[in-house]
Amino acid sequence: MGYTVASIKLYNPKDESLKEELELLVDAGSTYSWIKRERLAKIRVKSMGRRGFRSVDNRILEREIGEAVVECLGRRATTIVVFAEEKDSEVLGLHALEGLGLEIDPVSRVLRESEAILAL
Repeated sequence: MGYTVASIKLYNPKDESLKEELELLVDAGSTYSWIKRERLAKIRVKSMGRRGFRSVDNRILEREIGEAVVECLGRRATTIVVFAEEKDSEVLGLHALEGLGLEIDPVSRVLRESEAILAL
């Protein structure tokens, strides 16, 4: 198995002149996208509260969350982002992928447009 990397732009949802361009590992096993706190502060993304997340080694991590606009492959969507701490990885998660209508091609491991999104 290989890795899938996405080139994205991340915007402040209230002021799209505030943006960051990133290359992120795509992690369809992560519900939300994890972005370093410093990057989110740079584009002035505000915290909406805290949530608990279960790590791969079964620990519960508390992190702040916020909203940002993500752009990838010419598509845009509002998504939830986690304020990643220093030791946390940065990833593009499933919530953003589904919002953008994108999926990972299982053969080529590249992002592509979804044929359709599940309705029920």
